Amino acid sequence: MSLNYIKNFYEGCVKPPTVIGQFHTLFFGSVRMFFLGVLGFAVYGNEALHFSCDPDKREINLFCYNQFRPITPQVFWALQLVVVLLPGAIFHLYAACKSINQECILQKPMYTVIYILSVLLRISLEVAAFWLQIHLFGFQVKPLYLCDAESLGKKMNVLKCMVPEHFEKTIFLIAMYTFTVITMVLCVAEIFEIIFRRSCFLFKQ
Repeated sequence: MSLNYIKNFYEGCVKPPTVIGQFHTLFFGSVRMFFLGVLGFAVYGNEALHFSCDPDKREINLFCYNQFRPITPQVFWALQLVVVLLPGAIFHLYAACKSINQECILQKPMYTVIYILSVLLRISLEVAAFWLQIHLFGFQVKPLYLCDAESLGKKMNVLKCMVPEHFEKTIFLIAMYTFTVITMVLCVAEIFEIIFRRSCFLFKQ
């Protein structure tokens, strides 16, 4: 029943006017969300429970894990998906209110410009998310994390902590970077396609 509801909702929305845009929606909505929802939970789901430091005490482990992960990757990537989807959702809402179809987007200059602006905003948000991901997580998860425990009043200011499944997390990080790059390339290609199709429409006239 839920699948039919999603299908009906999607069919009721204005589909992207380009082939690349429709592929981007499929890639973004299906592959990326599935990868994050299923594999992301498998890789990061129990990270906090298996994160251990020396000495291995609950309060120390929790303190160092919060320092190691100011924000969990699952939450960051979920926010990224929501934020990046927002420009397209706003455009589709606007199109639904104005009864704009795919032909209108390609034929009327104002709608073409608005659509292109929404795609450019999507690219800007992806670039910002890409930069934040590098700043927060880097490109590699190391097996050992050095925790600054000075505020805990311990004899040793730096504690060694073991990061579980660090190799899997590194692979997952690279995959998420790859997905971001792919979606940015698709967005740029979509802009070129819509400009090309718009030019063809004007040429036929």
